Amino acid sequence: MRWIVKPEPDSDQTTALAAELGVDMLVASLLVQRDISSFDEARLFFRPSLEHLHDPFLMRDMDAAVQRIERALAREERILVYGDYDVDGTTAVALMAGYLREEGAEVASYIPDRYTEGYGLSYQGIDFAHDNGIGLIIALDCGVKALQQAAYAREKGIDLIVCDHHRPGPVLPEAVAVLDPKRDDCPYPYKELCGCGVGFKLLQALQARKGLGVETLLPYLDLVATAIGADIVPITGENRVLAHFGLQVINDAPRPGLRALMKGVERDRFEVSDLVFQLAPRINAAGRMQHGEEAVQLLTETDFGRALAQAARIEALNTERRDTEQAITEEALAMIRDSDEAGRMSTVVYKENWHKGVIGIVASRLIETYYRPTLVFTRSGDKLAASARSVRGFDLYDALEACSDCLVQFGGHTYAAGLTLEEARYEEFKARFEEQVVRTIDPDLLIPEIRIDQTIRLGQIDARLVRILKQFAPFGPGNQTPAFLAGPLRDTGYARAVGSTGAHLKLSVTQDGAGPFGGIGFGLGDKLTDIRERRPFHAVLSVEENTWQGKTSIQLKVRDLKSD
Repeated sequence: MRWIVKPEPDSDQTTALAAELGVDMLVASLLVQRDISSFDEARLFFRPSLEHLHDPFLMRDMDAAVQRIERALAREERILVYGDYDVDGTTAVALMAGYLREEGAEVASYIPDRYTEGYGLSYQGIDFAHDNGIGLIIALDCGVKALQQAAYAREKGIDLIVCDHHRPGPVLPEAVAVLDPKRDDCPYPYKELCGCGVGFKLLQALQARKGLGVETLLPYLDLVATAIGADIVPITGENRVLAHFGLQVINDAPRPGLRALMKGVERDRFEVSDLVFQLAPRINAAGRMQHGEEAVQLLTETDFGRALAQAARIEALNTERRDTEQAITEEALAMIRDSDEAGRMSTVVYKENWHKGVIGIVASRLIETYYRPTLVFTRSGDKLAASARSVRGFDLYDALEACSDCLVQFGGHTYAAGLTLEEARYEEFKARFEEQVVRTIDPDLLIPEIRIDQTIRLGQIDARLVRILKQFAPFGPGNQTPAFLAGPLRDTGYARAVGSTGAHLKLSVTQDGAGPFGGIGFGLGDKLTDIRERRPFHAVLSVEENTWQGKTSIQLKVRDLKSD
């Protein structure tokens, strides 16, 4: 594990901010590292406001999208809300369909089948719209590269509005409107919205046209926050505001479907990490193991009793997903070892009967063992399909683009993508992708890293610091939980390995008379010998509250440690 200490922020800025806010230099340094250097910026950071959301009409094509939807509502046209089968797509469909139904529209929702239709806007979905007399499709979390499908819809006399956040190709689809902040010609100031977030901006514009403020859309923000967490987009700018208020809705007044999913999760208050690791896998399980439409039905259900029954079915699918994922991961790891490919700079594995619904998770699991760009292929019809995941600092999308002549199609982000190819080109692609990674990756990126914000002494840790650090939330990409480097530390002599297999490390540490502070290091049980007999060590840690049997105390969450 590499420890990367972030550069010290400008000392003059830090000193000035500390004085202006009345905080110590440690807190001021953390803020300046997050590009917060004034009172007003700090106020926005600590006190997010819906007033700070951007004007939705700054997004290219927004006016055209609003006009077309207003016309559909006025003429009582049937509307098809179409979305991807992952959490971002299903929450976006639930958001848009729920809003339009509130407006009195006759709405059908459509999630493509992962296995028979694949990712994105499908011909089958367009045929469904045509067969059911639908003249407008709103595509969410997909569509920006659907050139042929858009042309097909036009031939069928169907209008198309695209709400996407993926990188467009050189040509945009012919549509009434293409809402995507990543368009080169889009002046929208915030580029990191998820697909559900782009859909929310369309709702904001529709409300604004009626003279209504964005606060009228608060009940929909539980969906947006869930999508932000699940899609691992930066928790900065608008996403931070949307996640902040969305978490309030989730914790105080969640929709019945989310409330039903939350019922089996023991949490006093849900944070972004709970959305990522608790709610998102369950919502995703529908599209992975059966059909994403089940997730949409759950998220749009208004009766809590029915939502509980639907959530139970999805929980069963999630259990099946976990078992399938574990079996494929073990098989893939054995394949890598047996084929003597452990020394490569990329992982590309394939087996024709692997479950398509879990190969993305398997790719992430393989990175936990072999930390490098990873693609997991399976058969999908007469072609091969893959989910791809990357490591921090390496642009997976660019690497795939360099091999695009081998592919039927691909799309995604810097760190996650999907692709298909002809089976005959698999070995060629595998070799080409490895060559591209070897040529372009910094070898240091193949070693997992921990990024450290600041050094800290145990004497600086108190209840006031913990209260301030809690206000840095919501945490996520672009605003991670502050990580500190502390040492030399010494255990008080009570350190022990805990957990059923001794995988975790429980300890109690002091430094120069400060402490003791209790700590937990998940996955660090093998480090016990490094700190026994009061051996000095350094640790990367975060500071948090821990509540046990009604008593709250400060706890150190140890990410890694090294003996001196």
